[in-house]
Amino acid sequence: MSEQPSGLDALVAEHTDLEQRLADPAVHADQGEARRLGRRYAQITPVVDAARELAAIDDDLATARELSAEDPAFADEASELEARRAQVSERLTHLLLPRDPDDDRDVILEVKAGEGGDESALFAGDLLRMYLRYAERRGWKTEILDSEPSDLGGYKDVKVAVKSRPGTVEAGEGVWARLKYEAGVHRVQRVPVTESQGRIHTSAAGVLVLPEAEEVDLAIDPNDLRIDVYRSSGPGGQSVNTTDSAVRITHLPTGVVASCQNEKSQLQNRESAMRILRARLLEKAKEEADAAASAERKSQVRTVDRSERVRTYNFPENRIADHRVGFKAHNLDAVLDGDLDAVLQALIDADTAAKLAAAGA
Repeated sequence: MSEQPSGLDALVAEHTDLEQRLADPAVHADQGEARRLGRRYAQITPVVDAARELAAIDDDLATARELSAEDPAFADEASELEARRAQVSERLTHLLLPRDPDDDRDVILEVKAGEGGDESALFAGDLLRMYLRYAERRGWKTEILDSEPSDLGGYKDVKVAVKSRPGTVEAGEGVWARLKYEAGVHRVQRVPVTESQGRIHTSAAGVLVLPEAEEVDLAIDPNDLRIDVYRSSGPGGQSVNTTDSAVRITHLPTGVVASCQNEKSQLQNRESAMRILRARLLEKAKEEADAAASAERKSQVRTVDRSERVRTYNFPENRIADHRVGFKAHNLDAVLDGDLDAVLQALIDADTAAKLAAAGA
């Protein structure tokens, strides 16, 4: 048997330990801990399975090579095993690359109108629809947590939770694994509905993506929260309802704020605001814990400046271009209808290539 890659023995041992702990009914008395252990078990199972498959191939290959001296038929078997070994070894190399620990998580995605006024808000609405349709294609569930519609349609700001359905995704293939690449400024070039002379305008909308935090991920002291309630308002400043149902929660030690006014119930708005607050606090804690590891998240553009774009949507040419990896395609209509996989795969492939290069693979 060939020597195991560095750290692989420790992963195999951890996998065995997790298997034993998850088989203990006492562990499941704490659902939060059980979910944490289950998530980690699912993360490392593909690595352990590949390692065990590679070890079995190595054993068979050694036997086939030994017997080929007596029976030429075993030489053919050895050749087949060598080809299979190369495939499994490549798969294991990819699995052992540094992975984002949040890849299995669900996300809270926010789309904010930026430069361009009403046209930017309309474009923000187009982006929201694109993400909702993409989630539908992948069998994910979506929930609008909070929204601020614009006067002509679209959104000034909208927050949506995107969740995978339990048991429908493999480890490392959660919502964050794909949608994290959407963070940044998205630029649109088209003739606005408000343009009377047919001139093409450029505007932008910002997309923020945060992995959704669970209560078990961080402890929030209720005494550290200031909760303000106020009356919801809609387009044009008109009152949405006549009760103080909107909620703003401020985490006093950090100054992080989350608000929600989407529901008529103050309780529902408070629950949604807490979900947003937990996600933002988790992000802040991770950035402070490891600035280098969080560089990718820090790069999410928080000001919507047209010059700081990650992607351009050109309507006259039906063209989409992602400027980070040079991806271009002339199927903008399909992309806006949720056909995002080719764009995202180009970003995933570039990320993987960069990790392989860094690992010297």
